[in-house]
Amino acid sequence: MSENRKNILKLRQITDKQRATAIKARESWNLLTIMAEFIDATERLSEVRPAVTIFGSARTRPDNPYYLHCVDLSRRLSDAGFSVISGGGGGIMEAANKGAYAGTSSSIGLNVELPREQIPNQWQNISISFRHFFARKVAFVKYADAYVVYPGGFGTLDEVTEVLTLIQTGKTRHIPVILVGNEFWGGLVDWIKTAMLANHMITDGDLDIMQVIDEPINVIDAIFAFYEAADIETTTDELHQLL
Repeated sequence: MSENRKNILKLRQITDKQRATAIKARESWNLLTIMAEFIDATERLSEVRPAVTIFGSARTRPDNPYYLHCVDLSRRLSDAGFSVISGGGGGIMEAANKGAYAGTSSSIGLNVELPREQIPNQWQNISISFRHFFARKVAFVKYADAYVVYPGGFGTLDEVTEVLTLIQTGKTRHIPVILVGNEFWGGLVDWIKTAMLANHMITDGDLDIMQVIDEPINVIDAIFAFYEAADIETTTDELHQLL
């Protein structure tokens, strides 16, 4: 297929030198900041495995049962040898870091610069700041050996569906994806079955990517059971996917 049929200029074809220079400077700076975030994350997180990434709402209050559940689970995961990775902010992110910080393994926060809601919590052994959402998302996925998802809003839904898509399409390793709270997630799972599966938008096997669990100890048991039933060593194909 022929390119540029609508006469859209490439950057090198812009004749206004001042405008071209300004665009190149701006885009070059953006690329450098993106590269710097990937390099920083790689430098600081390459040796944290095994790790569990925990997603959930930043608006969950400390007296909420899910907050207390997350503190308990994260402490158990930390004592079981898992570093815990969260978004570094408040709510469920804070609960995840708080529990892990009290345990024996690392508490990691992948913070993002936002105009509101995101204030880094104090329970982080490793704290990394991102300007770019997508670079942060890569770090969430790349260094996780399991995902645990608490109730949340659009951001949480975006994160979990992206993880499910990456696993479904083989773009990342198949690792446990656990949704905490049947009362919250049950309606979504039912809709996936009655709408997406019934209309052949997904297959029966796609439903097996995730599971809904309520009790903290059962979450940990499910993670261990997954790896006991599989080859825990990363395959060559999985290494290529991570890269």
